Amino acid sequence: GAAGGGTYALGGSIYASVVGVKKETKQPKGKKLLEVIRDHRPSILPQTGDIVTVRVLKVNARFAKVEILFAGEHMLRDSFPGTIRPRDVRAFEVDSVQIYSSFRPGDIVRAEVISLGDSKSYFLSTAKNDLGVVIARSANGHNMVPISWDYMQCPVTRTKEPRKVAKPPQPAPSAKK
Repeated sequence: GAAGGGTYALGGSIYASVVGVKKETKQPKGKKLLEVIRDHRPSILPQTGDIVTVRVLKVNARFAKVEILFAGEHMLRDSFPGTIRPRDVRAFEVDSVQIYSSFRPGDIVRAEVISLGDSKSYFLSTAKNDLGVVIARSANGHNMVPISWDYMQCPVTRTKEPRKVAKPPQPAPSAKK
């Protein structure tokens, strides 16, 4: 084969030089042209007011550091750093929020972008009922199930762990005929 766009030839083999999808095109005399077509999704930047899906990277007493993976339904080409501060975890008793009792590293969280934050990180909030942890694993790796707005439970060991749980979206009431 012949090396086309997004590829290069070295030592009789053809290698991709970009990330993308392989495309083979038949050339005259039975040769194949190999190309790699880049993914040209537009870069989406999270905006204030967007509902985002994030992964918790680390927690300490002052904040949870997260990476923003989705803005709305759109998977981001690059993740963006975010921060959830204790005062932005819930709408009540904000002075008594403990980050350790709200999130753990690895949790998947639905949050709202409340500001573009500082130069390093978006500021996010989970202070609405439908925002918070949507997926969490127990200490021994099992997917936990929500049992209240502030606890999830391992279905195998029955161990309960504190989290700021997102209330699942309610299905729209079906129209009666």
